[in-house]
Amino acid sequence: MVLEMAHIDILPGKNEEFEARVKEALPLFARAKGCGGAELHRVIEHDARYVLIVRWETVENHMVDFRQSEDFQTWRGLVGAFFAQPPVVVHTEVKVK
Repeated sequence: MVLEMAHIDILPGKNEEFEARVKEALPLFARAKGCGGAELHRVIEHDARYVLIVRWETVENHMVDFRQSEDFQTWRGLVGAFFAQPPVVVHTEVKVK
């Protein structure tokens, strides 16, 4: 399993709207090939900073299958206007547990 971690800074004062749009978009991830679920975390120390964590079977499921889909375009349409800057996305895998 691979974790996608998207670090997202949003425009100040838009938290409730942004969170509602992410909730609306979660089914887009749920039906994506290789997706094992997604959740949004707000960074406690920075009110307008979030981390979207998505579980994927492979990096390709995210970077190819999802990113090249219409659902990705829908996702960006729902939340893109809230971004203060482009998200920083990394992929991780567990090496020690």
